[in-house]
Amino acid sequence: MDRETVTLVGFAALFFMMAIRVPIAIAMSLVGIGGFAAVVGLPQALKLVSLSPLSTATTYHLGMIPMFILMGAFATRSGMSRELFRSAEAWLGHRRGGLALATIASCAGFAAISGSSIATAATLTKVALPEMRRVGYSDSVSSGVIAAGGTVGILIPPSIVLAVYGIITEQDIGKLFIAGLLPGLLAVGLYMLTVSVIAHLRPADMPVGQRQSWAARFRALREVWAIGLLFLLVVGGIYAGIVTPTEASALGAVGALAIGVLRGRLDRQAIMECLIESLRISISIFFVFIGALLFSYFLAITRTPQNVAEYLTNLEVNRYVIMALILLLYLALGCVLDSMAMVVLTVPILFPVVTGLGFDPIWFGVMVVVAIELGLITPPIGMNVFVINSVERDIGLATIYRGLLPFIAIDILRMGLMLAFPAIALFLPGLM
Repeated sequence: MDRETVTLVGFAALFFMMAIRVPIAIAMSLVGIGGFAAVVGLPQALKLVSLSPLSTATTYHLGMIPMFILMGAFATRSGMSRELFRSAEAWLGHRRGGLALATIASCAGFAAISGSSIATAATLTKVALPEMRRVGYSDSVSSGVIAAGGTVGILIPPSIVLAVYGIITEQDIGKLFIAGLLPGLLAVGLYMLTVSVIAHLRPADMPVGQRQSWAARFRALREVWAIGLLFLLVVGGIYAGIVTPTEASALGAVGALAIGVLRGRLDRQAIMECLIESLRISISIFFVFIGALLFSYFLAITRTPQNVAEYLTNLEVNRYVIMALILLLYLALGCVLDSMAMVVLTVPILFPVVTGLGFDPIWFGVMVVVAIELGLITPPIGMNVFVINSVERDIGLATIYRGLLPFIAIDILRMGLMLAFPAIALFLPGLM
């Protein structure tokens, strides 16, 4: 078969396997090996199988992924997420929609120590949802707020998805982390504005909570020092150029462990459980990386990225039209793939297109994450929605999606702002 036919057959096989729920890591591995063998022969393809897992597992920069996951596990087990929500509740809970505002603020704070939207959504479902229900919030509003707020977990640094994008495209991961900060804060601000509008239009869905004294507010604020310290160690260290992102991840994990132990919240059993949990998540991510590496050999041997880049860059349309089509592709893929699968599957193909059109690669990385964020809450398969449903079985998927509609609209607006004003993402990295 010629290479074009091999490419078509390979992608058809990949989408078929995904449709029948074959894990994305296995699907990419099989297509990568099979497609490479079809072009250059089976012996050479089998050599890739023997070399790729080892080269992936020993990649230095990938070491930050398990460290950031471990930092989030230690922080969660230490009760930092609950402290963060209590502090936000003390300051905002007495307003109409205050608990929803506190939830979004807590999502932003927890994102700074977890780097995962799924972990943020799962944690805040356990912490914030019972409180909102107790006060009298409707299930659609409370679950929609948590699902939307959880999406900032992959944008506010440290972000595992941005780290993966940086590794694939060989971009400065420190600059990618810092580039996600202002867009992440923009998301938080727009979500809070959305909550305020909903509270004004539907006051019955967002009752007013109890007002707390100023002494109680400052007492609650003192409890969040640990999160501030971890954020300063990780993001501050990267921004100041004191540590690399990989070193910062290890520093954050050790810092979270030390804080948890010194506060008496991490015993030997809890530490072991955090290590096992982090190991499981890290292994699944590494398997995806191995599959992506094998698949990239298939793409390289068939010249797929170069062919796609040549075709799109030669189209006689404005480059922003092509970028809009790329973002629409991510929104469509978000309905069927998780965030990690989208990045490892599409970035090797689309990155040459974007750079060929003259777009900044750091900005594009942030735009990819913004599009993925929207995919995490877009039906029919929004991962954050399914996470909330798995934690609280009595809240149906339709109920959660109904509460998400205003946030989906505001995310589309945010994507438009990012497209029109790239400086939102590029201002802070330009100061490094």
